Amino acid sequence: MARFPKMCDLIQTFDTPRVADIAATVREQMQSLQLEKVIRPGQTVAIPAGSRGIANIGLILREIAAYFSALDALPFVVPAMGSHGGGTVEGQLRMLSSLGITEQSIGVPIRATMETVIVAQTSNGLPVHFDRYASEADHVFVVGRVKPHTRFVGPVESGLHKMMLIGLGKHEGAKVYHRGILSMSFPEIVAAVAERVLQVCRVCGGMAILENAEDETALIEAVKPEEFSRREPELLILANRWLPRLPFEDIDLLIVDRIGKNISGVGMDANVVGRKFNDHTATAQDQTRCRRILVRSLTKETYGNATGIGMAEFTTQRCVDQIDSESTRINCITGMHPEAAMIPITLPTDAAAVDSALQTIGMIEPENARVIQISDTLHLQRVRVSEAYFADVQKSTHLRLDGDPYDFPIDAAGSLQDV
Repeated sequence: MARFPKMCDLIQTFDTPRVADIAATVREQMQSLQLEKVIRPGQTVAIPAGSRGIANIGLILREIAAYFSALDALPFVVPAMGSHGGGTVEGQLRMLSSLGITEQSIGVPIRATMETVIVAQTSNGLPVHFDRYASEADHVFVVGRVKPHTRFVGPVESGLHKMMLIGLGKHEGAKVYHRGILSMSFPEIVAAVAERVLQVCRVCGGMAILENAEDETALIEAVKPEEFSRREPELLILANRWLPRLPFEDIDLLIVDRIGKNISGVGMDANVVGRKFNDHTATAQDQTRCRRILVRSLTKETYGNATGIGMAEFTTQRCVDQIDSESTRINCITGMHPEAAMIPITLPTDAAAVDSALQTIGMIEPENARVIQISDTLHLQRVRVSEAYFADVQKSTHLRLDGDPYDFPIDAAGSLQDV
């Protein structure tokens, strides 16, 4: 019979600044831009909406749209998510709907197309693709969450700049820019494309969103177009500081209940699990070191897109059965990251997967293994840890065990209890 460690629930306390009144803050920030001096009645404003599960994104978009409507402008939302949703209009609309973004909830039309217009060329020869509807608008207002990218490092990573490139560049733009990364640096491409977008696409401003370690809105800040390149690096420093972390840096087996595009671009945040620079081992630049990762399932909001499952060494048949191979393939090829779609060793049950993983951690008896189980990489306030960590928890000021230890929560059918 397989041997598993005893486990216990653990609560983490993070530094968690939060915005108390989302709607009022958005209105205040929009007013600070004084766009009534720029936008005339009857002009159209394109507002991009991405595929990430950003806290309060529906409310934020609704208030931004309401601000423009109050100026007698004609705002509309465009899906801005590169190749996500299978690279189709229907898939991207479905993705927005799963995030609570609909014409009814936002109060303005959603204009969806996968067509792009090449609006310019960068100084290093890259064509600048831009959503056709956004390219035809009188103004574009960029909305994005600022956070560390899951693969690339630079003064700006994910945020307003990336939304102008990958989001509004749609599938065609995403393919071009990701290919370019093989011969140019990520910061070079971001700077070159963003410069041209700001010059020719009538961007009137942006709303930067930052989240705390508990997946709550920590900061909402309106940014003028001419301030994007200065302000976003400063916001990225804050976002790094507020990033959720695993409670311990050295882990024999990390069990992830679910991954998905609504959680992270690569299903599970590589910054959190320590796989940013190498899919299967931590480097000197990673803070976390996971010897093995087991993924148990996909989120329903990812609609079968299993991008990132290739970072795990083990998975379950239930998870593999949830995969939409087509949308996963499109996303991973577009992102020049085919390894992210590779299927790990697949076991019929959670019990078999855990048992197999614990056989590959070296000279450590399974009952003594350092095991952490999480729901996903966005929600790390409550996790499950093995007995090997109990003594370290007692020494910590920001960690506490919640309740008594218990046997590894596997039932008679071999199913593991979710966190």
